[in-house]
Amino acid sequence: MIASQSHAQSAKEVSTSTPIKHLIVVVGENRTFDNLFGTYQPQKGQTIDNLLSKSIVKADGSPGKNFALSAQKIATNFHQYSATPEVIGRYEHLPQPYAAGAFGQRRDIPDARFPAAMPNGPFPITKYVSYGAHTGDPVHRFFQMWQQVNGGKNDLFVWTAESVGVGPSNAPAPFAPGRTYQGAIAMGFYNMARGDAPYFKALADRYAISDNHHQPVMGGTTANYFALATADVAYYTDAGKPGMPPKKQIENPDPQPNTNNWYTEDGYRGGTYVKCADATEAGVTGIMKVLKSLPYRAFNDGNCAPNTYYMVNNMDPSYNPMGDLLPLGEDKFVIPPQTMPHIGDSLSAAGVTWKWYSGGRNDGKNPDKEYCAMCDTPSFFTSTMTGPDRQKLQDLSQFYVDVKDAKNFPAVSFVAPYDSLSGHPGYATAPSFDELVKDIVERVQANPELWKETAILVTFDEGGGYYDSGYVQLIDFFGDGTRIPLIAVSPFAKRGYVDHTYYDHASIIKFINRNWKLSPLSQRSRDNLPNPKHDKHSPYVPLNRPAIGDLLNLFDFKSPSVK
Repeated sequence: MIASQSHAQSAKEVSTSTPIKHLIVVVGENRTFDNLFGTYQPQKGQTIDNLLSKSIVKADGSPGKNFALSAQKIATNFHQYSATPEVIGRYEHLPQPYAAGAFGQRRDIPDARFPAAMPNGPFPITKYVSYGAHTGDPVHRFFQMWQQVNGGKNDLFVWTAESVGVGPSNAPAPFAPGRTYQGAIAMGFYNMARGDAPYFKALADRYAISDNHHQPVMGGTTANYFALATADVAYYTDAGKPGMPPKKQIENPDPQPNTNNWYTEDGYRGGTYVKCADATEAGVTGIMKVLKSLPYRAFNDGNCAPNTYYMVNNMDPSYNPMGDLLPLGEDKFVIPPQTMPHIGDSLSAAGVTWKWYSGGRNDGKNPDKEYCAMCDTPSFFTSTMTGPDRQKLQDLSQFYVDVKDAKNFPAVSFVAPYDSLSGHPGYATAPSFDELVKDIVERVQANPELWKETAILVTFDEGGGYYDSGYVQLIDFFGDGTRIPLIAVSPFAKRGYVDHTYYDHASIIKFINRNWKLSPLSQRSRDNLPNPKHDKHSPYVPLNRPAIGDLLNLFDFKSPSVK
């Protein structure tokens, strides 16, 4: 173990509440549950909530008898942002998908690999291209996803993509009303019943999966990776306190004059922050109206502190991997240093070892183009980047060294892949992440002393804007968002089990807290929420909303298997 770890004790010397002494969290990118598991058929005696079980599609991927449940609607939103805009009709056919961001494909014309008039609902991607093909990248941003989900109806994925797409401020920025280069990308799914995602199917057959795990924040990567480490949301800081971001970086999803839902300020080179405690700020009323209509009280009444601009879209950390601060400014898309507690701080304070492995980080001095800075979440924090814990942020290659040493392997570790192996639509492919997960699982299993005390959680940062038919619990102003896969691979995982308990990324923190006897990270973090109460009449919707589980139902500690 590296000498700079302030609590130089092995994971075995720290008591745990379960036999699990090592937790490895492997995070892919941008797949909803239905996008990968939409036609998964579980083991005998198990039930599942997916496209096939609802008869939205058949096992061959064609429309099922309840296909209309997934029909995408057309809406209107001309004046003020609404998270539930007025529906005025439905698509007769899906618009032809584009190859937006897909490696080797043109982004500005419809993707000729897909038909121009598919039925209005989910379509099997591999009917038209191979499982390993690069396909388009659906829009997956904060205010857009609120509209996509449409209060839980999940019927505005295509309209939102076509009306606003990724927003007006982009680099390069050919986008304009009616030119979002999206089409119906969001409605594609992989057909596991016909051989897609074979390794994930094998894991699901042998171990445990959740069909009710969710991305915690509507939108994209940074906010959801951040929540994975904090059960909270980042905000713009000035000397450690809430500050005022550059005007250009403040979100304004109100439609521009004479446009239907073409936001005023949004996009990867534009709006990122929202002051959600202020009802006069653009976009706030549209979401708060939905929260106030719920039959339960939103967590902390929305969880918005006064005078605080929260980061709801992508930003990089203001620390580089070596701990040097980067400049701030209107054209600098980095968020100032964060000071809230994260799970690494809590583990270090308790003497529990941890590491965050990132593909392409290298030695920190020379990160390569495969490195995802926004996925290297502890690098957002002053506590980590200015102290000895910075040495716990390491390249993925170090994981392959560490996994050979069960005695000194960290108790808790997170793995952020190389970009090209993340499974992210566009620049990566779905099987790329399958192969990375397989490699990690096999390396852990090759060390019996490590494997017998380990749980590997395989999940995704967020759903990537893909359609999903599942229930979404609206917890606060920030989410939850769509379902995403979660697989528990462990000698202690229930065999071939499908868990319906309601989860999001805060559930991973709740499990860590429970297993290593830690307290919630802060008064406002979601790991304070109670475990859900379910019954046979409400297996997916908690009876005590808002509520989030701690993952323990995925495991059987009485009858472990060594295989």
